[in-house]
This record gives sequence, C-alpha cells and structure tokens, in this order.
Amino acid sequence: MIHYLLRRVLLGVVQVFLVVVGIFLLTEALPGDAAVTIAGDNPDPAVIAGLREQLGLDRPMWQRFAEWVLAAAQGDLGTSLAGPRSVAEVIGSAAGPTLLLACLALVLLVPLSTGVGMLAARREGGRLDRMITSTTLGLYAAPEFAMAILLVTVFAVQLGWFPPTAVGGSLLSRPGLLVLPVVVLLLRPICSLSRLVRAGMIEAQHSPYVQHARRLGLSPGRIRFAHALPNAAAPAVQQLARTADWLIGGVIVVEAIFVVPGLGTTLLEAVSARDLPVLQGLALVFASTTVLVNLGADVAARILSPTAEAHR
Repeated sequence: MIHYLLRRVLLGVVQVFLVVVGIFLLTEALPGDAAVTIAGDNPDPAVIAGLREQLGLDRPMWQRFAEWVLAAAQGDLGTSLAGPRSVAEVIGSAAGPTLLLACLALVLLVPLSTGVGMLAARREGGRLDRMITSTTLGLYAAPEFAMAILLVTVFAVQLGWFPPTAVGGSLLSRPGLLVLPVVVLLLRPICSLSRLVRAGMIEAQHSPYVQHARRLGLSPGRIRFAHALPNAAAPAVQQLARTADWLIGGVIVVEAIFVVPGLGTTLLEAVSARDLPVLQGLALVFASTTVLVNLGADVAARILSPTAEAHR
C-alpha cells in the first residue's frame, strides 16, 4: 500500500503540473491580456504598454511562468491582475459558497443514493426496480442547466417557494437560497451512484460469501448491510470521488444560473479579465483537489473490495 501511495502521489504531482502548464498556455493564446482589459475604453497603445510593464506582462512567457512556479512552491500564488488582492484571498473568499453547496450535496448524496440503490436491488426486475431505473435514467439524461431553469420557473417564479437567485442575500442567513441549487446538484449524482449501488448489491447478493452467510442463518438485514453493502460500495466510492471533484471544482453552471458567488463565478470573471494569476491559482486548486479526492477514493475502494488484498 505504501508503494502504491507513493506512486500515485508522484503521478498526481505530474498531473497537477501539466494542468497548470496547459492553463498557462491556453490563457496566453487568448486574444488580448489583462492590460487590454484594464484599459477598457481607452485603448491607447502607450497606456496599454505602460500597463503591461506595470503588471510584468512585457517579460518573456517562460520567465513569468518560472517565477510563478517557484513562488507557488513556497505558498505564494501571486497577486490578482484585476485588483490589489492576493490570489489566495480571492480564492479563499469565493471558496466558502462553493464548499457550502458541495458539502451539503455530499452529506445528502451518500444516504439518498445508497438508499435508492438498495431499494431497487431488493427485487431485481420487479415493479419498483423498473420504476426507479426508468426515473433515474430520465433524470440523468437531463442537463443541469435545463433542470435548474425548470426548478426556478416552477418553484421560484410560479409558486414563489424559494428565491430564484442568491443576489442580495447570504447563503447562511437565508437557507432558502440553498434549496434549489442543492437539488440541482443532487439529481444527476443520485442517479449514477444509485445505479452503481444497485448493480453492486445485485452482484453481491449472488456471490458465494453472501450465500454462505445465508446458510449460516444470518438475518437478511445483517447480510445486506454487513456483507453485501461494503463490497458493493467499492465502485460507488470511486464514482463518489468524481462527483465530489465535480462539486468542489466550481459547479460553474449551477453557480452561474443561481448567481452564487463561488469558485465557478470567480473562474468566469478571471477568464473575462484575463487574470492569469487567478486562473493559475484556480487550476492548481482544482487539479490538486482532483488528485487528492481520487487518491482517497482508490484507497477506500481497495480496502472495501474483497479482492483488495490480492492487489497489494
């Protein structure tokens, strides 16, 4: 396991570095830069040249990237080109709403998806199983923005039960602002995770160790929760990691529709302003989160899987 962790950590470091390099090159390829954006309605070449010199954009690309890598290795992500704030401060102020939505969604996702999957697996091919399967397939096929617009139209505009957006309100002071975004975030992950749990439970129920537990006279509940569920959860844990990565990574579409001032909104603003330090900082955060979450999921899956020892 130690050798496996070291190999995955080294691979993760390389992946994070490649993501940051890709973001840097793609941003450099965009037309214009932060100096042009700041100049705005005054596109005087002399003004733009002065802004580039002031912001350090007149230096060679490789030199700017090397300086950023060396500073980031020491914990300094630089200063935003769009304002006097540091990149760490910009990301820190925007991370709160995103983490709040992501954590709420994850807390609700695990019991809901597990319960739906186990309920569908109790009678394989039965009426309830077919109903749950068809419903989850239909919901999974609907894109997030379409479900968000539908929910806003019905429950916010027509019925007036919840606020349509987070404009002018705090997510903590007005819990009603969280309901519709969290529901949108939950719909597709519940569908995918519940189907994995269902498939894993059905496979586990036909496995030799579950049949042996039945011969020993163990209760159905103990067999289901103590023997079948841990082994059925291994693939679901890996999918949960991808879901967590998607949630923490900004949830750009959901944040844009509900005007939530989170990391997704910050990313869009940084792209619009060509704010390269913020983009690089966000890329570093997103890539590191992806690597760490997926590493944790793989380790958990190896522990939960009955064949984990064979892989060590």
